[in-house]
Amino acid sequence: MKNLLTNWLLLCFYVSINYAQPNPNKDSSKPDFSSGKDLIVKGKVIDKETNAPLEYATISFFSKKENKITTGGISDINGNFNIPVPKGVYDISIEYISFKTQKIYNRQIFKDLNLGVIALELDVESLGEVEIIAEKTTVEIKLDKKIYNVGKDLTVSGGNVSDVLDNVPSVSVDADGSIALRGNDNVRILINGKPSGLVGLDSTDALRQLPAEAIEKVEVITSPSARYEAEGTAGILNIILRRSKLQGLNGSITTNVGHPESYGISGNINYRTGNVNIFNTTAYNNTERLGRWYNDVKYFDINTPDLDERRNWIDNRQGITTNTGIEWYINDSASLTSSIVYRNNSNENNSTNKLNQFDKINNTTSQSIRTDPEQQDSKTIQYAVNFTKNFKKTDHKLSFDFQYENSDSDENSIIGIDGIDSEIVTTLNDQSNILLQSDYVLPLGEKSRFELGFRGDFNTRDTDFEVSILDSDTGVFEINNDVTNIFKFKQYITAVYSQFGSKIGKFSYLFGLRLENTRLTLDQPTTGDLSKQNLLGLFPTVNLNYEFNEKQSVSIGYNRRIRRPRGFMLNPFPSRSSVTNVFQGNPGLIPSYASTFEIGYLNRVDKFTISSSIYYSHADDVITFVSRRTGESVEVDGEEFPVIERGPVNIATDKRLGFEFNLNYSPSRKWRINTDFNIYNFKRDGNFNGVDLSADNLTWRARISNKLTLPYDIDWQTNLNYRAPSQDAQNDRKGIFSTNLAFSKDLFNEKASLALSVRDIFNSAFFSNDITAETFTAYQEIQFRGGRIFNLAFTYRFNQKKKRERQNRGFDGGGMDM
Repeated sequence: MKNLLTNWLLLCFYVSINYAQPNPNKDSSKPDFSSGKDLIVKGKVIDKETNAPLEYATISFFSKKENKITTGGISDINGNFNIPVPKGVYDISIEYISFKTQKIYNRQIFKDLNLGVIALELDVESLGEVEIIAEKTTVEIKLDKKIYNVGKDLTVSGGNVSDVLDNVPSVSVDADGSIALRGNDNVRILINGKPSGLVGLDSTDALRQLPAEAIEKVEVITSPSARYEAEGTAGILNIILRRSKLQGLNGSITTNVGHPESYGISGNINYRTGNVNIFNTTAYNNTERLGRWYNDVKYFDINTPDLDERRNWIDNRQGITTNTGIEWYINDSASLTSSIVYRNNSNENNSTNKLNQFDKINNTTSQSIRTDPEQQDSKTIQYAVNFTKNFKKTDHKLSFDFQYENSDSDENSIIGIDGIDSEIVTTLNDQSNILLQSDYVLPLGEKSRFELGFRGDFNTRDTDFEVSILDSDTGVFEINNDVTNIFKFKQYITAVYSQFGSKIGKFSYLFGLRLENTRLTLDQPTTGDLSKQNLLGLFPTVNLNYEFNEKQSVSIGYNRRIRRPRGFMLNPFPSRSSVTNVFQGNPGLIPSYASTFEIGYLNRVDKFTISSSIYYSHADDVITFVSRRTGESVEVDGEEFPVIERGPVNIATDKRLGFEFNLNYSPSRKWRINTDFNIYNFKRDGNFNGVDLSADNLTWRARISNKLTLPYDIDWQTNLNYRAPSQDAQNDRKGIFSTNLAFSKDLFNEKASLALSVRDIFNSAFFSNDITAETFTAYQEIQFRGGRIFNLAFTYRFNQKKKRERQNRGFDGGGMDM
């Protein structure tokens, strides 16, 4: 596999070196009538008003004979271009952002040609829009979605996708890396509109490996149309990866180094000529993070000793991720795209767990130390093919997608107690997924559209868990059959959908209905247990929009969605990271269904963009995690301690009523401010084993980002984040405040950038929680990122400017543009 990817990259560079640049030794004054050689077309592109040369102007040659773009190129720093072109008759297009396109029709090229000086005129009508694109604020707000543009966020330079999402409006990343949307952790994460091998077996770990520089933008979709899968009661986060459409060879490379020890390199390269576009994004990173976990448990029973448990760890992650593909524009109306994703990561986690026991009767104290060095290796490979056919009528198209993905993960750890190795734990995971999808869009008249589609998602996952315990008499590790197990998980989802949208004057609507069938199989060969579920669900969607004028509009959305239990939630075998605190899945879980209503308002006033929404969500059979005593005990240093189990159960009905407010303010092109405020009331009705777990809590979150250009064109950005306290029946979570800071400077005529960032300046971003259960209380603190993180990143772009990078990549995320 590694040789295949290496050869593919070498091929890209070979093609670019041999065909992207003309021969400088060629004498362009002599015509070339030989059929086997290209002719040379040259010229110069300038600004008509200032006569300044325009670098990176795009020159395209449309063949009249072949009825397609045959070749093209870009101008250099002096505005000159020198492009090899086959003999023929062409329409020639000269384009530059914010300037009017100039076209030369029916030009016969049967000898070398000099087009001379081409003066482009500024496009005054689109200038305002172009300036917004070039100097775009970090957040772009639309009624049906919010779009977070990564390119302008300095605080994530050299970071990863998890860092990016932590800055996205409405999104929060918890201390353990869990992602939530509007406080709801059941959010669906897509890559370019589909599930991806870039996410892999564990979305949290995978997103920490994917570099921030690979992302163009993140779409936050809180009211998805029927085209999207129904999974995710909170909504969808759609991560759009960078892919250039510029002619010729272009790309960028980023290197970074940081503290705690981290370093990495990532790059993207793109080569487009005629009807073929070859692209690759590759990243290697090595990061070290310090973490801590503290758990202070006090039992109401005077005969049960209290526990003080402290775990510290060093987590070292390294890996390579690459995405290589080719787009073939078969003709003006059809394209075929194929790609390969390969991800190879390793993770070494060395943790030390100190357990202190306090006997309340005789006031004695004892201590034990449990070490757990863990090594994890994971690989993912994904093959994807997309075919799209565009018909003559605008927006009339048919698309097919096929995707196959295989991921495997091997985890090995040796658990030691008081310096003596006592357990060997091995976990082998193997997962495969096949995705089949087809979408058909049919315009009806000028303002209506009908859409129909099918999707099949077939997922299997096998988990082989083995525990070997040291026999103190023989000194040999023997397999413990009481906890060793195999767990097989199969989930097959098939769906069809249809939706219709239209616009009547200033009013537009989109109605959709999706039907999904879920077939679930849980096989436990170790115990002989086998269970199956077959569920059928209907998921309607409604999106309405009314435009008062060009700057002011209101929208109404409704959707029904589902939360299916993930594999680890269903696995009934307990974890081994702690002898007194264990996690255990529940194979009896059923899906949770939620209905969400939303009213949104958008208004643009001078330099302000205001977006607000009121939302209400109602969910049944909610999956929540409950801590409880199991009735079992474990011996530590001669003392018996009760085992606390934490796991998922269906216990409740949730109601969530909230208000969200976003404000973007741009006093000037050198100063931009955007804010995000979300407040909601969370009410839960439910009980477990006779214990009331109801809750009624009001909580909120606020975020502000300020970006200012200082003298010498140094960009300064500061992000402030605060998450207010929240409570439920068992948990009293404390508030969290964090501050991120970054500086950036463009170099070499905007071809390069240097960025310095500091995350969590005040070392305050840690999770703390008071737990009150039926028989005990506990205080917890968790910090996964280990305090302040410093990072220095350098980016260099070739044949690619910052302003050019932010143009639309032609991706259609689905649904109807409201």
